[in-house]
Amino acid sequence: MASAKAARPRAISAKENGTKIEEGLSVFKSDKFDADAFVQSKCSLSEKDVRQLCSYLLDLKKASAEEMRKSVYANYSAFIRTSKEISDLEGELSSIRNLLSTQATLIHGLAEGVHIDSLSARGSEDSTANGLLALEDREPSDLEKWSAEFPDLLDVLLAERRVDEALASLDEGERVAAEAKETNSLNPTALMSLQTAIIEHRQKLADQLAEAACQPSTRGGELRAAISALKKLGDGPRAHSLLLNAYYQRYQYNMQSLRPSSTSYGGAYTAALSQLVFSAIAQAASDSLTIFGKEPAYTSELVMWATKQTEAFALLVKRHALASSAAAGGLRSAAECVQIALGHCSLLEARGLALCPVLLKLFRPSVEQALDANLKRIEESTAALAAADDWVLTFPPPGSRQSGRVSTASISNTTFQHKLTSSAHRFNLMVQDFFEDVGPLLSMQLGGQTLEGLFQVFNSYVNMLIKALPGSMEEEANFDNSGNKIVRMAETEAQQIALLANASLLADELLPRAAMKLSPPSQANYKDDHRRRPADRQNRHPEQREWKRRLVNSVDRLKDTLCRQHALDLIFTEDGDSHLTAEMYINMDGNVDEIDWFPSPIFQELYSKLNRMSSLAADMFVGRERFATLLLMRLTETVILWLSEDQSFWDDIEEGPRPLGSLGLQQFYLDMKFVICFASQGRYLSRNLHRVVKEIISRAVSAFAATGMDPYSVLPEDDWFNDICQDAIERLSGKPKGDRDLSSPTASVSAQSISSVRSHGSS
Repeated sequence: MASAKAARPRAISAKENGTKIEEGLSVFKSDKFDADAFVQSKCSLSEKDVRQLCSYLLDLKKASAEEMRKSVYANYSAFIRTSKEISDLEGELSSIRNLLSTQATLIHGLAEGVHIDSLSARGSEDSTANGLLALEDREPSDLEKWSAEFPDLLDVLLAERRVDEALASLDEGERVAAEAKETNSLNPTALMSLQTAIIEHRQKLADQLAEAACQPSTRGGELRAAISALKKLGDGPRAHSLLLNAYYQRYQYNMQSLRPSSTSYGGAYTAALSQLVFSAIAQAASDSLTIFGKEPAYTSELVMWATKQTEAFALLVKRHALASSAAAGGLRSAAECVQIALGHCSLLEARGLALCPVLLKLFRPSVEQALDANLKRIEESTAALAAADDWVLTFPPPGSRQSGRVSTASISNTTFQHKLTSSAHRFNLMVQDFFEDVGPLLSMQLGGQTLEGLFQVFNSYVNMLIKALPGSMEEEANFDNSGNKIVRMAETEAQQIALLANASLLADELLPRAAMKLSPPSQANYKDDHRRRPADRQNRHPEQREWKRRLVNSVDRLKDTLCRQHALDLIFTEDGDSHLTAEMYINMDGNVDEIDWFPSPIFQELYSKLNRMSSLAADMFVGRERFATLLLMRLTETVILWLSEDQSFWDDIEEGPRPLGSLGLQQFYLDMKFVICFASQGRYLSRNLHRVVKEIISRAVSAFAATGMDPYSVLPEDDWFNDICQDAIERLSGKPKGDRDLSSPTASVSAQSISSVRSHGSS
């Protein structure tokens, strides 16, 4: 069984196929064919084979159902169109059937008439005369009188538009004609006349009803009555099409009073047009359900018609309301138009018409255009202001307004007052205002695109801040190619730290707080507890958490650029010479008689710079001391990492031209201890910095040991180094110097000091 299941069909020729069929049928041609034995031979399957067969058949059933579902969804519009064509065809067949019945009745009457005439011709003249006399003398029956008067009655009912009575009379006439045909109570000529009158007046009534349904003045009740009567006449497809067309003509007529212009308010036009279109669709859906029920053919036609009207409505709104707003970047006005249209359209869902996806699909390009134009306007406005920004932090101006309304930024900052420069304040106000109306962005699933666009705008602003650093002139060409304008230089350290204050506050708090409005409604209603940082609340949403991480990475670019430039200013002179070389250590031995032990000038300058920046950051990062600490940590790491990776420095230390002496080792060890000491006191000693310093000390100790001398015999106790470092910190920071004799490291090296140094070297 398994082998048969796994086998693949092979193409065989017609001849081979015919031969195999003949061989398969030969067993049935035998006179000794035993049906029971044949069935037993084919059904000798084990229980396992039967289960496998059942499982295989179930899989086939599921695959077939899935294929059917896909086929139906893939060809749904064709299915609806075919259903409508079938309905139209059924109506035409009904008309043809009525015409054929009329023709058959006419032919039958003619044949009967000819037969009667031939019989009368064969009789004698006397009998003919007597027969005619009898016919003239006989009174017509009541049925004959009724059938003769019936056409006149129908004419009167149609003329007076008594539709219900006309329908009843037509039904009565068909019943009488059917009984007369069975009982021969009417002569063929009268019967044919009756049937012809019924058909003709039925068609007249149908035309009369169709004409009434097409009149714009026909009221709702009259329209429903006419459509219902037309359906009773047997012309349902035509009746349903007339119903839908009547509502189309009605709202088209009412739309003539709408005169959109370039100066008109788009929201008012959208509201008026939505009221006309969707109320017409709603009433048409209600009447269709009432008159025709839930028959699939009519329901499908209603859905197709409503979709077509919705698409036409969307094109009008885009042309007269959305196009100008989208081109000008008016996201709020565009969003308001979309919200109005969706509000009216969503009311149809109660009637089984979910047309909002159609609107969203058609409105999405215009809203995307408005979104992009609005973000571009924020970027250009911020760039223009950055060209004149003095990079001085100030509180936001009171009563800041954006687009004619009090900005949410000014309201929220009554509680959270932050200092930013003028360009950053402008950027924040525009972003806060940008997020005022985000309902359509959520319903159109544009939240991710909005966040991405805002990130690109923020990243462009960070590029301008990087360009404002004096040392970034070599990157000016790259920024000019991106279209950014000239930016005013941040000359002082305070101005440069202000750049970081701008970027960090925007990325860490202000932008995530504004972007919370893009959260789903159930999560956006989260109470604004000011005891919890907005960024913490934002972290509850993975998409926005990833977005914030990208913002922080952009800020890190600015911070790394700033630290790299300050590190290069420390290490190199304006002529390109280095302040940090191996000669400052290897030339100490033999050239200095008496040493005043103090950290090297470059590390003194590093401490002074960090001390100044720490003081500035403390004023600029109020409430965000963590960021200031990370800035100082990063700047210190940048200098030390450069020393760790400077291969020319280590080549001179480890290979010459002169070996590292004892004084040079002590000075180098002192410099590294000084870095550890002031970084530890400033609370920006990171694990990475501590690790790199230990590696540098270990490498220098190894280089000294390679000369054949014991490094631990020349290194004083750690307390001696710590005292010098503390004294240097006090002197450099302006504190009074203590009375201590630290001019000569003559103290004996204790076992505790040696073990401490060794621990540094081995770790």
